[in-house]
Amino acid sequence: MNQEERLYNQKSQERLSRAYETEKPKLMARIRAAGKTMEETEDLIHDVYTETWGRLDRLVNIINLPAWLNSLVTRRLIDAWRHEKVRKMTGETDVAEETLREVIAGVGLDPLDAYVRRCMVEALDEAMKSLPAAQRKVVEAQVFGGKTFAELAKDTGESIDTLKARKRYAVKNLSRALKHWIGD
Repeated sequence: MNQEERLYNQKSQERLSRAYETEKPKLMARIRAAGKTMEETEDLIHDVYTETWGRLDRLVNIINLPAWLNSLVTRRLIDAWRHEKVRKMTGETDVAEETLREVIAGVGLDPLDAYVRRCMVEALDEAMKSLPAAQRKVVEAQVFGGKTFAELAKDTGESIDTLKARKRYAVKNLSRALKHWIGD
């Protein structure tokens, strides 16, 4: 590396350091406003600056570095949004945990109480038996079988939307049954 390249690299490092100090709070606020957690926000900011650091030789040609960093953040947010959208469209979820949270939230119980948890499991078992067969099969396949909506659709020949609706009705029915259980 010759003297001129070293000088450009040093100037680029200084520009990037200044941009990091001045733009980081703005970029973090923007990412947080997009619904990301603090941990996700810090990871994304770190990735953007690491990527930029790896391209120091290109920074000489960038006139508005803050705008360029902002465009990198925008691309990362769009990529994250697309990834999440694809996961949802294929039905990929953490099924058992998500379903239990929905039911528990619908009932309003503290699942940490061991006695309540044991009684709730018994009541949930009874409520599952009372569900219509189509709804019960979707919930069982996802919770106990770990299947996604896409896999269920392939196995049953039903559309993903139909399966999602059945699960939604099942969760609603289970919540209603457990609310009734609380009343008893």
